[in-house]
Amino acid sequence: MATIKDIANRLGVSVSTVSKGLNGASDISDELRQMVLDTAVEMGYATKRSKKVENRKLAIFIENMDYEAATQFGYEIVLGFKQNAFRHNWDVTVIPVTPAFQLAEKYDTYMLKNGFCGAFLVGFALHDEWMKQLEQTTMPTVLFDNYIKKNPNVAYIGTDNYEGIDAAVDHLYTLGHKKIAFLNGSLHSMVSEQRQEAYYNSMKAHGLEINEDLTVYGYYVADSAKYHVPTFLGAGATAIICGNDLIASGVITECKLRGFRVPEDISVVGFDDIPISSMLEPPLTTIRQERSELGKCAYVILNSLVHHIPICRTQLRATLIERESTARYQAPVKKK
Repeated sequence: MATIKDIANRLGVSVSTVSKGLNGASDISDELRQMVLDTAVEMGYATKRSKKVENRKLAIFIENMDYEAATQFGYEIVLGFKQNAFRHNWDVTVIPVTPAFQLAEKYDTYMLKNGFCGAFLVGFALHDEWMKQLEQTTMPTVLFDNYIKKNPNVAYIGTDNYEGIDAAVDHLYTLGHKKIAFLNGSLHSMVSEQRQEAYYNSMKAHGLEINEDLTVYGYYVADSAKYHVPTFLGAGATAIICGNDLIASGVITECKLRGFRVPEDISVVGFDDIPISSMLEPPLTTIRQERSELGKCAYVILNSLVHHIPICRTQLRATLIERESTARYQAPVKKK
């Protein structure tokens, strides 16, 4: 576990300055205090005061999502939540779970016996056992990219998928593309369902034909590309929207292997704007999710639920990040 000295060394400040930041002293700037708190959370520091406070425990349950490295999608979500919770003296425990774990442990029982006041659930699938139990839970719970109807104890946090996919279609349409394929993520995911619906809606709104050969569910991994890109290329797609940036990285690789240049022959758009996006060749045009802000908002919502403020849905706006993987459509030159 990190010490005050470790934090001081990371920030290049004195131990006393770190101590002041951790204990809310008034003789350092708000900006420096914030930096101390955020760094302390990132390094895994826990104050003695937070350990002594009873019943100040929150859980983050994670399934089907990588979060331990800064390059991974879930990292900033978890960090943003922990940073905000730490400022208010909450102890946060991150707990990876599996379908087997959910069958062995009832959600409310696990929360009670471990003394958690509330939880943030990330990466869960619609058919998971705990998702059924959340319909009746009395525990304050925030879901990332999932929604439970008619339970005032459960709230939703996510990015506006409809706005995000529409921005991608509109961007490609403006560049002259008409045959736009969509390689979605996994089935049994609310996000995938929303993005599929958003794709259909946006294509229709732009007056573009929907070709069922150009839209398919895959998985949220790069390998999905090799199973579906050949079909897209054979059907004449000039652009491919992907369910996330990992899929997009696989699409770029697969297109190149088949002799298609990106973006000269085919444009590619991702979703999420994870760190690898700007490092791909070419750098990826994508829809950004503000993951750190999603985590911070999740804490605010959960804290509200704990204090009996029944929040339902909160959505952050999606942002198009234009890079070099998209270009204006060029009709093939006919040979004489």
